Amino acid sequence: MPTTDSAHTARRRILTGHLSLGAAQVGFGLFPVFGTIVFGPGGVSPLGVGTWRIGAGGVILGALAFLLHGRAALPERRDLARFFWCALLGVVINQGMFLVGLSRSTPMNAGLVMSMIPVFTFAIAAAVGQERFSALRAAGVMIALVGMAPLLFGDGGGARILAHYGPGNLLMVGNALSYSIYLVIAKPLTERYPALVILAWNYVLSFVALPFFASGAKLLPDPGATSAWWSLAFIIAFPTVISYLLAMIGLARVRASTTAIYVYSQPLIAGIASWLVFGEEPTTAMLIAAVALFIGIWLVARRPPPPKLPVPEEA
Repeated sequence: MPTTDSAHTARRRILTGHLSLGAAQVGFGLFPVFGTIVFGPGGVSPLGVGTWRIGAGGVILGALAFLLHGRAALPERRDLARFFWCALLGVVINQGMFLVGLSRSTPMNAGLVMSMIPVFTFAIAAAVGQERFSALRAAGVMIALVGMAPLLFGDGGGARILAHYGPGNLLMVGNALSYSIYLVIAKPLTERYPALVILAWNYVLSFVALPFFASGAKLLPDPGATSAWWSLAFIIAFPTVISYLLAMIGLARVRASTTAIYVYSQPLIAGIASWLVFGEEPTTAMLIAAVALFIGIWLVARRPPPPKLPVPEEA
């Protein structure tokens, strides 16, 4: 039976995981808004942003990983293939599809597609035996997803919007699926390596894709495009480095599907940011989404009760 101290430590560890995941979503949730700005006139091309994210992320996080962990930052030979797949799915494909898809769609459409990540993650994790199926957790995913629908389709024009932005949305569906597989594949690494080490190698191993990303891409905003410069700086600092690091810290402390459920907060964050930046007023749909998010996250994150032990029969 666990001691009081160990139980307190476990609760604190889980709380730290949830706080890290919540903070990470702020950076991720603001990404579509700043991305839309940086793709505007005088800004940077989608794969140009991807070039900056991979290059800066690899250099900054790689240096921090070796500075703080030394030789412990070197992966074991048995994990090299898993690290490679994490880099391919979690950075190269994930970021490439998202950036190009966002440039052909809207932040609200991006929020809708990102809401598919928990569904994909739960299904994949359950299929490989990493997660145990639970009707309540499945209900939590559905409640959060349904709660997002009024926010994204409340104007009644959702079908027309999806038809117009179909190619971009399709690319972001591929991004969501790629990230979901990454969450499941990366989970075993979190038991053997610090979050910073995992994240650093995800970016460093993605350097092989830099020639593809940079070829023909516009890498710098025009000199007078101040908003594009600030947006690019934000994208490099937060969604690229800080938010990914916080997400990995959370993944090390909670289940992969719990990590994914926090993605549901991103459309809400993007909506609030749009209100503050572009003057879009919050709607009843946002309030409905906030309530649904709270219920969905609670249902998915709650731990199932321990199985009942058989009572031995009396002799």
